[in-house]
Amino acid sequence: MAHGAAFLWAHSPSCSSPPEESPKDPSPRFGDAFVLSLLRRPSPSHRSKKPRSVALLAASIQSRDFSACFAVPAVDVRLGLVGLASLESIGFSPSWGLWISAAMGARVSSVMGRETGLGDLPENCVAAVLVHLDPLEICRAARLCRTFRGAASADLVWETKLPRNYRYLLALVSDEKAVEQRSRLCKKEIYARLCRPNPFDGGTKEFWLEKSCGGICMSIPSRALLIMGIDDHRYWNYIPTEESRYDSVAYLQQTWWFEVDGEIKFCFPAGAYSLFFRLHLGCAAKRLGRRICISKHVHGWDRKPVRFQLSTSDGQHVGSKCYLGKPGSWILYHAGDFVVENSDESTNLKFSMRQVDCRHTKGGLCVDSVLIYPKGFRQGKVFATDRIT
Repeated sequence: MAHGAAFLWAHSPSCSSPPEESPKDPSPRFGDAFVLSLLRRPSPSHRSKKPRSVALLAASIQSRDFSACFAVPAVDVRLGLVGLASLESIGFSPSWGLWISAAMGARVSSVMGRETGLGDLPENCVAAVLVHLDPLEICRAARLCRTFRGAASADLVWETKLPRNYRYLLALVSDEKAVEQRSRLCKKEIYARLCRPNPFDGGTKEFWLEKSCGGICMSIPSRALLIMGIDDHRYWNYIPTEESRYDSVAYLQQTWWFEVDGEIKFCFPAGAYSLFFRLHLGCAAKRLGRRICISKHVHGWDRKPVRFQLSTSDGQHVGSKCYLGKPGSWILYHAGDFVVENSDESTNLKFSMRQVDCRHTKGGLCVDSVLIYPKGFRQGKVFATDRIT
């Protein structure tokens, strides 16, 4: 089959089956010259590198030299496998995805005359390739065929995605009755279990793994924070809301002395983290099915900046400040960053937010929670603060 005709068929959505091959070429194979030309030539439709890794993997099947898979760069492996997974997700079955790569010069035949494809790779070889992919890409690649599905469940693959101290994290979410059940979990099940919101410390806080990168995220609700004057209902109240994962937030009506403190002791996996306060100026409500913001109590936040403080037990200290603004929106105010070097030692983290000026009052603020994310990860509107030196 001519490679141009194969390419046209692969991009024709109206065709439901592959065209018959020319009798002159009953078993098309490709040589080194064609492979090199395929690797150098970008895809005519997408101008990407997706066919490159597919061709290399197929070439390894033809030559029966599966070690060639390990020579494929991680970026090309990711593009090639995700490319096949994308084809499968838009309607092509795994066999069509392999047939398309075969029609472009990647179909191979064994000495017995039986057609072979990516599904004939050993699972341990596929697993060694999947290690270089992100968790979400591994799940997409598992849809290609049975071999990829088996390799995508291997402990070898998922152990590299788990934090180094995953046993400590798993112990926090398992009670004594579940110890035996926990020992039977495979690494993929452990990863999926830790990706759910997991309450700890008496159910007052939650942590979870971020699915795409495997980093630790944490949420500390307003009820777990020390808020100055929270017991005096003239100033503070807990109000119900659907916009918080905890179904309620602390609402400040008016005060002169605004101060919120918190503390957490936790074995964070090694890495850099950012701490945010999730705040909202005004009281969110619904009227006639539409969201509105009641801002009658909002005042005083434009006169003096709010100061954020962050310190750790190993001597890290960070300070920042900013004016609160944008009523009607939930905003993550960046308090500061900290670094954890040893995942086996507990880090005692203290943080605070305050605006102390007895010459004027301030009010109309909702305090939802404190969030800790891996540095660089962003979720929601983030307001940059000015660092205090």
